[in-house]
Amino acid sequence: AALDGVTPDMRLYTEESFGPVAAIMRAMSVDEAVRIANESEFGLSSAVFSRAINAAMAVAQRIESGICHINGPTVHDEAQMPFGGVKASGYGRFGGNWGIAEFTELRWITIQNGPMHYPL
Repeated sequence: AALDGVTPDMRLYTEESFGPVAAIMRAMSVDEAVRIANESEFGLSSAVFSRAINAAMAVAQRIESGICHINGPTVHDEAQMPFGGVKASGYGRFGGNWGIAEFTELRWITIQNGPMHYPL
């Protein structure tokens, strides 16, 4: 369902929704659109649509989300890419080498097999 005219006094404006729902919030400028996007306590995935790719990239860099797709859906996922959010959508990444790093605690363990020379 596409719900147009979503405003800050509606639950859909602030609550995370999982379903075939598109909440449409109108903005009068790019700055206002970025402000609206960043007002959310969640930050998993976002999307920017534009014919001007450089402008879309500039907007994408301002949006507080773990993932931002330009001219693509927010549900896009690839196993080799880092997937994860920010804010209340969680921290950390899984997928590819990032997943291994997130669940690994790096340690250094040594074994001394013989006498060690300590300079005096």
